Parts: sequence; C-alpha cells; structure tokens
Amino acid sequence: MSCTAARYLLMLLLLLAWHPASAETSRGIAAPLEIVIGNVTHDVESQEVVAELLLINEGPEAETIPLPDLVQADIASAQSQSKAWLRRSDETSSEISVPPGGFARVGYAMHNPPETDLSNALLTIPAWTQQQVAISQRDGVLAQRDGPQEAPQQSAEDDERATWTMAPPADRNAGNDLLDNLTAYEPIYAIFGPGTNTAAKIQISFQYRLFGSSNAKEKQASWRDGIHFAYTQRMFWDVDAESSPFHNIDFLPELTYVSPSATLGNRISLGGQVGLRHESNGRAGPESRSLNALYVAPMASMPLGGEYRMVVAPRLSFLVGDKSENPDILDYRGTTSLFVEIGKDDGLRLSTATRFNFATGNGAVFADLSYPLQNIWRSAPAFYLFAQGFTGYGENLLDYDQRATRLRVGFALVR
Repeated sequence: MSCTAARYLLMLLLLLAWHPASAETSRGIAAPLEIVIGNVTHDVESQEVVAELLLINEGPEAETIPLPDLVQADIASAQSQSKAWLRRSDETSSEISVPPGGFARVGYAMHNPPETDLSNALLTIPAWTQQQVAISQRDGVLAQRDGPQEAPQQSAEDDERATWTMAPPADRNAGNDLLDNLTAYEPIYAIFGPGTNTAAKIQISFQYRLFGSSNAKEKQASWRDGIHFAYTQRMFWDVDAESSPFHNIDFLPELTYVSPSATLGNRISLGGQVGLRHESNGRAGPESRSLNALYVAPMASMPLGGEYRMVVAPRLSFLVGDKSENPDILDYRGTTSLFVEIGKDDGLRLSTATRFNFATGNGAVFADLSYPLQNIWRSAPAFYLFAQGFTGYGENLLDYDQRATRLRVGFALVR
C-alpha cells in the first residue's frame, strides 16, 4: 500500500471518531440513577403483564444507560409466590439517555404470566428496587379500576400527521434499517509503538443483527433476535519502511448467536454467545494463513462496589475444516481463552484477553487500558485514550509461530 493510501485510511478513521460509540456489552443500571416502578398492568385479553419503570437522574450530567434484554421479577399474592422474566418492550434499543435532573420511561413486559392469581398480586424487581407495586387488571385497552370509558378517537389523517416527519436532505438513514441493527463488537482503535515492523495497529469491528428489523416491526420477541453477522479487521502497519506497507492484515468475519442477557436478584447479569469464525490474511503461497473455529463463550457481569463492575467470559474453540496450510498453528494458539474486564462505564477500564495451549505451554496475553478523553478535556471528540500491551505468540496470523512483545498507545472509538 502506498503512503498516500495509508494516510487516507487514517483520515477516514479520524472522521468516524466524531460519532459516539454505543456499548457492546449488556450492563445493569448504574448510579446516580434511581429506579421507580411507575405502574404494572395485566391485560386479561392478551395475557401480557407490562411494567413501566421510571429512571430518575439526580446527577448534574446526562446518563446513557445500557438496558438488559431480560430482568427477573418476583410476583407475590396471598396464595403463592413465583418468579418470572420481564423482557424489554423496545426491541430496537439497548440503551437510553436520561437528562440531568430528569427522568426517562422504560417498558418491560412478559407474555403468559405464571399460574398465579394476579388480581391482588404485587410485583417487584429485586435487581433494581425493593418497591412492591400492585398489578392492575386491564381488559383490552380499558382499565377496570378506572371504570368504563371510551378510548379517544383519532382519524387516519391525524395519525399520519402525528407520526410522519421530513428527514434532512443529507440523512441517508431515512428508509434504511442499517444503523438500527448495527452495533459495536470488538474495540475500534488506532495505536502506535515505534521500533518494529508492526509499529502501527488499526482495528475496526462491528456486528449486524440480521433479523432485527422484521422482529421490531412485528413487536414480538424471537430467538432470531440473537443472530448476528460480525466483522473485525486488524491491520499491522510498517510505517517506517519504504512506501509504508502493511505487514499483515487479518480478516475475521463470523456468524454469531448472542443469547438475551438476564439480570438476577444479586445484580449479576448473565449471557452467552456461540459463533462460527473464519480467520485469514488474504495471502497466497507460503504466507497464506487461515483457520475456521466454532466457539462457545458464556459471559457474566457483576458489580464490584460503587460504579465498578467486572466482566468474565471464558471461551472454548473447536477448529473445523482444512488445517493443512498451517498444521501446527494450534501448538501456539490453543483452543481456550479467557476475557476479563474491570472498570467503570464512564471511567478507567482494564480489559485482558488470554489464549493458551495447556499441552505445549504456549499462548499470548493482550491487555487494553482505556480512559475517556472527555473526562480530561470536555470539548474533545468522543475518543478514548487507549494503550495496548501484548506478549506471547502470534499477535497476527502471519507471525503465528513467532514470539513478540509489543506496547502501543493511541486513541479508540470503541473500547
């Protein structure tokens, strides 16, 4: 690649950085928010229980809060007690912004509630609040406790005026569902550490929910919600060499299924992911590298006190397909890995990833340290200060059997 082309690539990455990144991991509600259950209704006709939550922000700044797909609720009546899972009503949004000194509404619902008399039952969500709220009965759209009344009538013309808006002329999102289903996946960054033939490293990554749009329009939860296509590209750039070529580029497309996250009463959030990943460096001949792996990765997120939390995600991989090009690659990479992350959503965060082969003793360790730039300079773009260390075998596919130690620093859009 020419030096001019490489500069254009960096310019593109910097332009993308002006758009704030969305969080890729499901997280619980964090301070300084207070969660209040506004009301809980049971629609007798549709057999649906809907809980309206109020997220009250008493802090001086707006808070963007990731929302779990599932949260556990306790239902108690005079005769019995039971547990049930509430699913987030808005299937298209996994986070919500709460203004300073204000509040926001979030809906959670469940279909076919447990065999419990709900006419005089109380509901609470232990993970967020000990508040108990009586479940009111509704028959269709009319609330029995308020007595019979007519629903307001609205003409088709009024309905169209209320919902139709003109998109700006430069808005390419209008009529497209791409960004509604596109989210961050692995970190996106550009980092540099002099003195090697891979001094600069750039990574881009995203995932796309394949059936998100159709399910959102149907307003029904489905197992298809978890099916994603994901793509990651890692570029190792020898900027000090003549014409500044890329030493190696790893291409990692994959098909994944991400299970709904579930928040337990002790505020521990559980989830999981399975996937089929292809890795290759797009070369031919003796420098060709490729492998395919089927993996399973359970995940857990738990509070550590204050605003800190820890995420743990072990992964077990099974290589599939042809391995004749690099038959000894497993001797250096192994099939087991572990991801551990500790930090604050809006502060310092340390992320580590290890992979190892117990039989040969070979492996590698990655460590990322990141901090929001806007915490230092409020008017700065939505970057993160980012440092990455690596030691072990195979930082990239081309050098899978070479041991190296690297330290690079730079900026990230997603961490």
